[in-house]
Amino acid sequence: MTQHRLEVADVFRQHGQEFFTRWGHTLTAPQRKVFRDICACRTAALGARFELCNHCSHQNIQFHSCRNRHCPKCQSTARDQWLDRTAKELLPVPYSHVIFTLPGALAPLARQNTRLIYNLLFRCVSETLLTIARDPSRLGAELGFLAVLHSWNQKMMTHPHLHCLVPAGGLSLDRSCWVHSRKRFFLPGPVLGCMFRAKFLALLAVAFRRKKLRLVEQLQPLQRPGAFDRFVSSLRKPKWVVEVRAPFGGPEHVLKYLARYTHRVAISNGRLLELRDGQVTFRWRDSADHNTQKLMTIDAVEFIRRFLLHVLPPGFVKIRHFGFLANGCRAKGLELSRKLLQASTYPNTLSIRQRNAIDRKCPCCGIGTLCFLGYVPAEILNPLPTSISVTLDTS
Repeated sequence: MTQHRLEVADVFRQHGQEFFTRWGHTLTAPQRKVFRDICACRTAALGARFELCNHCSHQNIQFHSCRNRHCPKCQSTARDQWLDRTAKELLPVPYSHVIFTLPGALAPLARQNTRLIYNLLFRCVSETLLTIARDPSRLGAELGFLAVLHSWNQKMMTHPHLHCLVPAGGLSLDRSCWVHSRKRFFLPGPVLGCMFRAKFLALLAVAFRRKKLRLVEQLQPLQRPGAFDRFVSSLRKPKWVVEVRAPFGGPEHVLKYLARYTHRVAISNGRLLELRDGQVTFRWRDSADHNTQKLMTIDAVEFIRRFLLHVLPPGFVKIRHFGFLANGCRAKGLELSRKLLQASTYPNTLSIRQRNAIDRKCPCCGIGTLCFLGYVPAEILNPLPTSISVTLDTS
């Protein structure tokens, strides 16, 4: 029997009651739902499906997943399905990875105004990239790219940033040819950072004047116009970080690259090492120390609090497309791009159906296939422990 590996759900179940006692009054309804779903994922609480091997008659009960996009255990299938669709939209050109990061001083504002700040982030990043790329002195082309939101750093603290995957080139402004960027250079990071900062702070000031910002607790002093203006002015002085990595690889490399950044949550189960005496130990990567792998130990309640900080508002889209890949014109943009690049194919990938067929092989004999026989309702399966039920019902 394989040893059970520590999961985020284990921390939630063992220390959820303590967490709710301390922080329950601050949680939103979406955060409570994420907590409940992660605790119940792949347990009897959600029911199961009953399967039988057609070769050795091995019986298998597979507990249902919660399918919550914040659950560490439910991302692989969603990621694979998304990658299958995205593979058909990749172009046979190198791609560049561009990362836009908000300053740490904006983290408290982002926590209180999640939807507004993250929407502003997407808007300003897209406008910045599209504007600079259209400049004839830079690239002189229309880009088409996708952007993925991450709101955390390796320590699970608030650190909003966008990962943008951009073809190293674009459609000429008259749409008559494909404009290639230089092999070792895409767009200037300092220029992108200056425009990104100016656009974001201008729109932030507009949101304040229209009273769309929530400013409570430690941000309450910023409710005064003078104080808010000084706060905005202080953000104009430092450079805003925009990392532009040299173009790399083709579509096959891009698919592997995408798999690392899409459908991620604040921390994966694979980074957890130990839960002992109310303390959680996990691995983290220190970018300030040459990406050295280090260990961090924090209180389990604090671990849960940090994880739930990154629950997105209901319906919020964290992967978005822009330029000629925007939803309204993607088909025509791709068709024109492939025509100009004289390419019509996309990378061959293992389909979801093929992967599912492999996954359904019998774990007992390795020859037969697990055949679905029916669903098992949660009511007739073993209930969750009482302590977990109390935690889930806390309001």
